[in-house]
Amino acid sequence: MRPSEYKTAKDAGKEAGIDGELVDFAVLSDWMDREGLPGGQITGIRLLAGGTQNVLVRFSRGGREYVLRRPPRHLRPKSNDSLRREGRVLAALAGSDVPHPGFIAGCFDEAVMGGAVFYLMEPVDGFNATTELPALHAGDAGVRHEMGLESARALSRLSRLDPAAIGLSDFGKPQGFLERQVSRWLSELESYSRHQGYPGPRIPGIERIAAWLERNRPEQGATGILHGDYHLANVMYDPASARLVAIVDWEMSTLGDPLLDLGWLLATWPDAEDVSVGAASLYVQAGGLPRRDELVRSYAEGCSRALDSLDWYVAMACFKLGIVLEGTHARAFAGKAPVEIGDMLHAITLGLFRRADRIVAGS
Repeated sequence: MRPSEYKTAKDAGKEAGIDGELVDFAVLSDWMDREGLPGGQITGIRLLAGGTQNVLVRFSRGGREYVLRRPPRHLRPKSNDSLRREGRVLAALAGSDVPHPGFIAGCFDEAVMGGAVFYLMEPVDGFNATTELPALHAGDAGVRHEMGLESARALSRLSRLDPAAIGLSDFGKPQGFLERQVSRWLSELESYSRHQGYPGPRIPGIERIAAWLERNRPEQGATGILHGDYHLANVMYDPASARLVAIVDWEMSTLGDPLLDLGWLLATWPDAEDVSVGAASLYVQAGGLPRRDELVRSYAEGCSRALDSLDWYVAMACFKLGIVLEGTHARAFAGKAPVEIGDMLHAITLGLFRRADRIVAGS
């Protein structure tokens, strides 16, 4: 890279309000050159709205559009490993019928850009229904209903993929996957005590729910690929129809029992009685969403798995996701996440545990 190009790349990030500690565009340009990607000046830089964890930056270079994804500014213990896994599964999904962002290239060497790995993917021509709702979707309850069913169908397609057939036979440790879940996530919750100022979890019923999950654990089904965090905030839709065009945020993906993903979708499905993921979104407020039993039927249309223990998977999803979200609440006490986001996610955690407790009480 010529000196003038180096300065241009440095300045481009500053003009977009993205400092070099988050994304060094001069380093990025050099790396892209080594990868054989189209050269030239980086333009059109903008920070994209996304989840509460990782960073998304869109830009153009050499006539091609890119989205860069990297861990948050304050790295968590497994941030880089999660992004490495995410990049690998996206690359493996190429050519499948599972809608996903196209993987372009990944830099998984932490030394290249200040300790954080990153990868590049294709931009998705779609919208997230928890943050926006185009006129077509806002004005037609039938479209909104079909959008919900689409979320179940896409998940069913993922459950049918053979991990070995797409190079993911060693992507996780599926043996004993369900048996590990309760102890694994209780250990994660305990680890949050490392965050200065965190008073510890204040989650009513957690011990009772954990004991019920251990006593009622079903026999694990055939190994499949799990997304690991499947809910409305992690799917994108076609602006011109109800079609689901991409499942995003694969950082929690692994091998195990795919029915936990279905439990996750049902656990996070909007509920008028409680706090839910995306409950305040325009999509949810507009109404017309399918019922949970309709989601299950749409999932089952393309799935041969036994669905008679779904209550357990829903309760397990509430338990696991609640603990995951509590991590951001703990980080907020230490100044590593915005307090308002930590408080919001803690409220969702409490709602998830209330939902799990209702399942336990009704069993």
